[in-house]
Amino acid sequence: MGEESGCCKRAGPGYATPLAAMSGPRESLLYVTCVYNGTGRQKPDFLATVDVDPNSPTYSKVIHRLSLPYIGDELHHTGWNSCSSCHGDPSATRRFLILPGLLSGRVYVIDTQKNPKAPSLHKVVEPEDIVEKTGLAYPHTSHCLATGDVMISFLGDKDGHSKGNGFLLLDSEFNIKGRWDKPGPKAEFSYDFWYQPRHKTMICTTFGAPYAFTQGFNLKHVEDGLYGRQLFVYDWPDGHLKQTLDLGDNGLIPERFITLFLHEPSKDTGYVECVLTSNVVRFFKTQDGSWGHEVAIQVEPLKVENWILPEMPGLIIGLLISLDDRFLYFVNWFHGDVRQYNIEDPENPVLVGQVYVGGLIRKGSPIVAVTKDGTTWQAHVPTIQGHSLRGGPHMTQLSLDGKRLYVTNSLFSTWDRQFYPEVIEKGSHMLLIDVDTEKGGLKINPDFFVDFGAEPDGPCLAHEMRYPGGDCTSDIWI
Repeated sequence: MGEESGCCKRAGPGYATPLAAMSGPRESLLYVTCVYNGTGRQKPDFLATVDVDPNSPTYSKVIHRLSLPYIGDELHHTGWNSCSSCHGDPSATRRFLILPGLLSGRVYVIDTQKNPKAPSLHKVVEPEDIVEKTGLAYPHTSHCLATGDVMISFLGDKDGHSKGNGFLLLDSEFNIKGRWDKPGPKAEFSYDFWYQPRHKTMICTTFGAPYAFTQGFNLKHVEDGLYGRQLFVYDWPDGHLKQTLDLGDNGLIPERFITLFLHEPSKDTGYVECVLTSNVVRFFKTQDGSWGHEVAIQVEPLKVENWILPEMPGLIIGLLISLDDRFLYFVNWFHGDVRQYNIEDPENPVLVGQVYVGGLIRKGSPIVAVTKDGTTWQAHVPTIQGHSLRGGPHMTQLSLDGKRLYVTNSLFSTWDRQFYPEVIEKGSHMLLIDVDTEKGGLKINPDFFVDFGAEPDGPCLAHEMRYPGGDCTSDIWI
């Protein structure tokens, strides 16, 4: 795989193949983005280091907090400066974690190599420089490239208009190189992206106009066309838009909450979650070389009482795929369950694991689900170490061997406040779910619970998680 990138055969970052990554060492640390923005607590966001080594005396504890210099960033998704896309390059190391501030437009570069337990700030790419040189604002997804560059999707311009979206390139020293996308037709919205060099393709999902989603979710914004329902197919690595896939009413808000090719780089298929319609769409290459799509999984809305609408969508988020391409995972932020599907037949996913860890229809909530025969029900959500679980599950991170699934429960501060105000008031938490990788199955681990409501500076919102050095579920092989 490294030969196609121009890298030499000696080992660099990551692993030679996805299956090789599954035999990597067990994770001992997790980096978690923690947000104060939007909580009313005038503190800068921070990067937490969580001990996930069960043999450690500080297991399931935050052991370090890297506070950032500014208030109001809204740290969201993260990425590495290099990964398995350049496994063959011995000069490359998975050293720097890229932290975009979704609202500030600032991009932080964090050194995780000097002291993995206590990472430090290496560089800040200021939003004024990004806007001046590229016009881009609202950064979201970051991926390393085999060239040594870092590519980041931006959701709009400085005024929050989606038509100003695009992709930023940083060089290996994190200097601004310019935009990756070329002049000409472009995505009206952009959000998450995943490139597949063997098929000379990059697929980008859509979300919405920043000035709309930052206000909270408003169904009228959907009706007004301020959210997308397309997949955009670009030439890779040229940057020209070559195809638009309109998912129609089955594909409202197909965002990164997430788009994924299968990990095996020769495969020409993958999945994208469509949040509002709560389905998973499979995309695939057709015989004529174009790309097609079909609904692979549908989470039916629940008829409910005592809520803002008569029906409640699942609100699918947190899609990921195990490194052996056997299992697909996602959560339903509204319904409160985490799901595991067997995708050995990619066209026919089979539900094999499900567990409730929160949600709006949990027992004790005023909201009840109504079955077809008129009876009502609510989900049983257990306590962990005496803690009641708050909010709904959101971001997920899978161990290399696929046996442990970590889950946090903050989506975005404005949306958290709108749907789960208790999370704003009392803070987030992180859970561990044990995975049956033979037959399928999910079980909450009772020995692991990280309470971000007990932070020294007050409750905060925990979002995305990354392993130092071995975070391969988000890697791209070439």
